[in-house]
Amino acid sequence: MTAAPLVLLDSASLYFRSFYALPDSMTSPDGQPVNAVRGFADTVARILVDRHPSRLVACLDADWRPAFRVEALPSYKAHRVAVESDGSEEEVPDALTPQVPIILDLLDAAGIATAEATGYEADDVIGALAHAEKVDPVEVVTGDRDLFQLVRHEPTPVTVMYVGQGWNKVQIIGPEELAAKYSLPVESAGDAYAEMAVLRGDPSDGLPGVPGIGEKTAAKLITDFGSLSGVLEAVLDPRDRRLTARVRTKLIEAAPYLAAAPVVVRVAVDAPVVMDRPDPVPTGPADVDRLMALKKRWNLGTSVDRLIAALKR
Repeated sequence: MTAAPLVLLDSASLYFRSFYALPDSMTSPDGQPVNAVRGFADTVARILVDRHPSRLVACLDADWRPAFRVEALPSYKAHRVAVESDGSEEEVPDALTPQVPIILDLLDAAGIATAEATGYEADDVIGALAHAEKVDPVEVVTGDRDLFQLVRHEPTPVTVMYVGQGWNKVQIIGPEELAAKYSLPVESAGDAYAEMAVLRGDPSDGLPGVPGIGEKTAAKLITDFGSLSGVLEAVLDPRDRRLTARVRTKLIEAAPYLAAAPVVVRVAVDAPVVMDRPDPVPTGPADVDRLMALKKRWNLGTSVDRLIAALKR
């Protein structure tokens, strides 16, 4: 019988998706949008009911643009910040930001564990917790393809529950599915995906990639040469004829980027994770009265009811 999983929530990815999936006409009595709060609560309830986790952690961004990644690649998420008159940088504000504290209040009242690591992103928290898990299978719930790099079979299986199109269309991605989707070697699918992502880049994160090398070419290079280091060794070996002159030139020109990008793309599995409480799923809400007060204060309707019911199952 398969053990109940440890579920790791990419919280920012989930509430970001909810914010854009649900209408901003969902508001509190004083007119503040609460669409992300309600969507996030509904998603957590569905996960509890559908996946029956024994443990669950909502992973948080302590720093959405960590200094070590910006130092390696200044373009990292640079398009998401506004430069103030004093030269400092701030994340561009929107109607989502005020909803995050409400989500944290809900999680606390529900008794669901949260985790973060000072100076790191939620991806790193997820990576560190998944990397360290030696007992239960791990399911990572995210709308971010970057976390495909975590899939594995041993010592415990790690799969990604990809919710880019919502929970109703969730895609379960393990090593076999990842290898088939991107034509990568199954035995090293997670690592190969990360190295393919370095070559391909990701404009949404400010990662330019290697100009002229798209996803298919990137995947083929990693598969043919075994790793990014294998590709770069071939670039420097004029006797290696497996690279076309065009691709070799593109890779040589992108050498500074290729030296920096792995630090940005790879999750930091050594991130110093701190949890606010033990991670077993509670057998009931920690504070029903507080949950009901939050429901009334923010007009969260049946979303809170569904979360309470899911915790009592």
